Amino acid sequence: MLRAGGGDIDRVRAVHDDVRAAIGERDVLKPDVEVRVGFPTIVLTVVFAAYAVGVMLSLYLAGHVSDRLGRRRVILGSLLVNLLAALLFVARNDVVGLIVARFISGLGIGILTATATAHLSELGAAARHATSRVALVSTFANLGGIGLGPLIGGLIATWSTRPLVTPYVAFAILLVVEGILVAFVPETVERRERRPAYRPQRVAVPAAGRGAFWAAAAAAFGVFAVFGTFMGLSSTFLVGLLGLHSHLLAGLAPFVVFMAAALAQSVTVRLGTRPQIGYAIALAALGLASIGAGAVVASLALFLIGGGVAGAGIGILFRAALGTVAAVADAERRGEALAGIFLIAYAGMTVPPLLTAAALRVWPTVAVLVGLVTLAALLVAVSGSRMLRR
Repeated sequence: MLRAGGGDIDRVRAVHDDVRAAIGERDVLKPDVEVRVGFPTIVLTVVFAAYAVGVMLSLYLAGHVSDRLGRRRVILGSLLVNLLAALLFVARNDVVGLIVARFISGLGIGILTATATAHLSELGAAARHATSRVALVSTFANLGGIGLGPLIGGLIATWSTRPLVTPYVAFAILLVVEGILVAFVPETVERRERRPAYRPQRVAVPAAGRGAFWAAAAAAFGVFAVFGTFMGLSSTFLVGLLGLHSHLLAGLAPFVVFMAAALAQSVTVRLGTRPQIGYAIALAALGLASIGAGAVVASLALFLIGGGVAGAGIGILFRAALGTVAAVADAERRGEALAGIFLIAYAGMTVPPLLTAAALRVWPTVAVLVGLVTLAALLVAVSGSRMLRR
């Protein structure tokens, strides 16, 4: 379901040629480009950030309500919210429409993310499936969906005669089908006769597990910071340094990162937690170093290979973080704990692109790219080390 977050970006690409490459890019965004695009860089940055802001807000306000109302009911509600967003994307082509639709899409995804993850965990336990298998399915769905969004969007923007309509009509149809299927999935939460008063999201972890929770939260923040940074830098690199104006290639670069993350999880599923985290730190550092080197020598191959290697490392780390939180949380408040971890993770995806837009207005492209991947590598190493200590 998170695929919508990545696919929406290509809608703006289809409307404004090379717009995403121009986000905050001092060396690419010139006055004539701003005239051709029709609105300033900061507006584009807000468009791209609206989705993550919507996710964070819904996680804070409603990511935990399925612990009281039931998983299936909340999932069906989130699908309806996303259906509304898809219809709004079809109906509105202006900037306000893009911002509102992406924000609404984020609201629906935020509710769905923690709820569906908790539901999968409980369905797996009821069917006596291995915990590692359930964690693999949930994280593969998240990361694989985000990776497929930009690739599908790039394909549609390249080949479709109606790139502003086709992806959202397809998403609307899929959402309706998913709603029908979810209606037949067993409920795993017993509704209480007396419901406690509503309150926004808070972390609900036993005292003995709080250290492990916050270590996992730091790792999740670092993982999504790398994801968000790469999503923000890929088109900047392709256009600003290589002069490649390709919607398909701009969608392929994020796809490589996220699918590498998902595949790495399946390969390492039987390893213990400590070796998984060790491999994650090493792969992330190597991949991020390759991305920085690719920026320095202007090599597309190094950039894509580095993205794949880094994606594999942070994908493993993200699964370890989710597994840690699911293990230490109380069963009746697992959805609340997972909502908290995703809230922190999406904060990591929101802040780096905004900082990138600001930095690229002041410093050269290569310097910003190298500096950001260096900071990302340090963040992953520190957060992963904290998880090892816990």
